[in-house]
Amino acid sequence: MCPEYGATVGFFPVDQRTLEFMRQTGRSEHLVMVLEAYMKEVGLFVDYNDATFAPKYSEVIELNLDSIVPCIAGPKRPHDRVELFSLHTDFRNGLTGKVSFKGFGLRPEAAKKEVPIRVNGQEVILRHGSVVISAITSCTNTSNPSVMLAAGLVARNAVKAGLKVPPYVKTSLSPGSSVVTKYLERSGLLLDLQKLGYHVTGYGCMTCIGNSGPLHEEVSKAIEDNDLVVAAVLSGNRNFEGRIHSSVRANYLASPPLVIIYGLAGRVDIDLQKEPIGIANNGKEIFFHDIWPSRTEVAEMEQSYAILKFLKETYANIQKGSEQWQQLECPSDQLYPWDSKSTYIQKVPFFDGMKLKASPIKPIEDAYALLSLGDSVTTDHISPAGAISRVSPAARYLISLGVPPSEFNTYGSRRGNDRVMVRGTFANIRLTNKLLSRVAPRTIHIPSGDEMDVYDAAERYRKENNPVIILAGKDYGMCIVTRLGSQGSISSRCKSSNCGIV
Repeated sequence: MCPEYGATVGFFPVDQRTLEFMRQTGRSEHLVMVLEAYMKEVGLFVDYNDATFAPKYSEVIELNLDSIVPCIAGPKRPHDRVELFSLHTDFRNGLTGKVSFKGFGLRPEAAKKEVPIRVNGQEVILRHGSVVISAITSCTNTSNPSVMLAAGLVARNAVKAGLKVPPYVKTSLSPGSSVVTKYLERSGLLLDLQKLGYHVTGYGCMTCIGNSGPLHEEVSKAIEDNDLVVAAVLSGNRNFEGRIHSSVRANYLASPPLVIIYGLAGRVDIDLQKEPIGIANNGKEIFFHDIWPSRTEVAEMEQSYAILKFLKETYANIQKGSEQWQQLECPSDQLYPWDSKSTYIQKVPFFDGMKLKASPIKPIEDAYALLSLGDSVTTDHISPAGAISRVSPAARYLISLGVPPSEFNTYGSRRGNDRVMVRGTFANIRLTNKLLSRVAPRTIHIPSGDEMDVYDAAERYRKENNPVIILAGKDYGMCIVTRLGSQGSISSRCKSSNCGIV
């Protein structure tokens, strides 16, 4: 999880805590002993109690632990840190600030807009900063029992106080492993989470990759009709524009217990130090600190439930799979039997005509700019994984094959079909192309001056035998789906030029 800072993998020293973690997560004692012996033998085991331990570092950073404060990240990039108790001012300033990685460019009078709607029989107010998605998700945060149990304890305390999540908030719980469900269920905390609406929706990426599903119809309509900057708070890994949900422009990454807190509050512009997150049954105002569990409570809960036992139970039959998995038909052919009618899996053309010796690189001459982009154009912009828009080139292609809009699914689910993915290249609705005067997944065909979808423009240039380039700034292509992004650009007949800010 380190592509954003340009690395493929991150290293950390092996110490006693590393060995404890391995034991807690079901590794055999033999493996733990072998690792410890090897690391000590080669001088890479860290013993912080050893006075002779004095490694040489290229750089030493001293940190005052008193200066550490809880943080979340957002609203458009995972490395844009926001201090927890400053989020309300950070968001409000961003509403009317210049369009940027923090700003949304609203007029001051528009920033105060409130929209009354009716959701599930209740009259509620939707405004800028309303939380419409509250999701405990991702393979990383949910693998930490401490924060998952803390989220469960927050839910338990909230239920005891009679707090409820507003009806316009879409809640979900999608841990990376069923182990989480087992220990939450055994501890009784799963029931409290469910009472607030956090039901297990599955295991995997889910909301983190954009599979959040549709919002309530009235909520979606209010957002679209009134240009509302609503928010999602999730325990995911990334929050680039257009990734979580096409209608949600402010996306914040937070720990699982904070996801519950903001889900209860129903908005991100709340001052958690001064404002209540809800009202108890007896009319008492309930604040953040009233339902936040102590470290002791979390530690006691973690010790009370044998998480190691659940790990061993779950992974003992990991190769066998579920009953449904075993019932899947599997062809015995050594080569995959391609189905020309499949809209999900197709043989890619990248290897057709490939020679053992690469052809010499030819100069690019008299090229047109397909796109003129700024900084931090991620692979979520280049090759989005979320829902397929009904007005996109990919949608038109699927419709031509007889696929109804209700079965479009997501780009992520159709990654095995290059015909869909190439049409989805640069299809992110938050794409900022300097050739256009607005944010949209479109561009200008320069010779004619016609505005069109990026794929259509690329195809037109190809048919005209005109080479094209993409002008991009710093951090072009950062994020996780780099391979798909590069394939999409290649298939679109584009050459990418990382030429700085233009």
